[in-house]
Amino acid sequence: MSTTDPTPDSHLLGAADIRELAAAFGVKPTKQRGQNFVIDGNTVRRIVRAAGVTEQDAVVEVGPGLGSLTLALLESARHVTAVEIDPVLAQHLPDTVAARMPNRVDSFDLVFSDAMEVTELPGPAPTALVANLPYNVAVPVLLHMLATFPSIERTLVMVQSEVADRLAAKPGNKVYGVPSVKANWYADVKRAGAIGRNVFWPAPNVDSGLVSLIRREPPRTSASRTEVFAVVDAAFAQRRKTLRAALAGWAGSAAGAEQALAAAGIDHKLRGEMLTVEQFARIAEHKPAGPGREPALAESEAVGAGAVEAGTVGPGTAEAGTAEAGTAENQPVKDTE
Repeated sequence: MSTTDPTPDSHLLGAADIRELAAAFGVKPTKQRGQNFVIDGNTVRRIVRAAGVTEQDAVVEVGPGLGSLTLALLESARHVTAVEIDPVLAQHLPDTVAARMPNRVDSFDLVFSDAMEVTELPGPAPTALVANLPYNVAVPVLLHMLATFPSIERTLVMVQSEVADRLAAKPGNKVYGVPSVKANWYADVKRAGAIGRNVFWPAPNVDSGLVSLIRREPPRTSASRTEVFAVVDAAFAQRRKTLRAALAGWAGSAAGAEQALAAAGIDHKLRGEMLTVEQFARIAEHKPAGPGREPALAESEAVGAGAVEAGTVGPGTAEAGTAEAGTAENQPVKDTE
């Protein structure tokens, strides 16, 4: 624990505190788990403010690490549940909370688990998700949490800047893709700011961004989420192709895809990047019946598929996925089979 003189903010973790705790616990940040710890109290408080956390909120945090954001959340929230996969960090975080904010111990729970495997949480149902998500799993974790906990009304996540752009992209944008559409199934999504590299230890090789998601009702459709996400995955698996060609496997044939698109009132010469989530839902409603049709993806596959298209890679590899994203154009093109 830091030996500096107590201040009104002494329960928050600064750069010296982070390094001291890491040394004491034998923690060496790894790229494999996307471990970049926030070392600036102003930054974590900014995140809490941007998330709109109040004393009425039960917050779930994924990847709390050494506790920088956790402590800031406990300043404002009614309850905080942190989900941590690293056994050493999970073992010591409750002690850090007890030492730094002893009056909030009863308002904190720790779940030692892979967030992708969490299906229930202790304490009150979460109303907000606030997290510095590990870069390498940001999109699948975000989509899993939104799907699993419908009580989450507001989300604010810090992710790699490129991923933030993709999540918040609108139809017609060259980086609009699977993460954009699937996130929009659950929420209204927007960028909520940028975060510099110097507030992390170790400093990542990429910039970070904040993304705000406000829960809304999903599109009104007779198709299930799994069925809609299967169309989304198919449309962007071959994003250079028109919808008629890209959806041929999903529909059983190019002619079947054209039939479904016509029934949905969508030009078969368009590409997937031009469609809203509501339009994808309309296509899913008109999947042709008959032999040779590919089944819809399982829900776990549909949720996880966004990770590849999103380019959610570790720090230092921000260029991953950008070539594919840059091939998109915003005009109908000649059909390519």
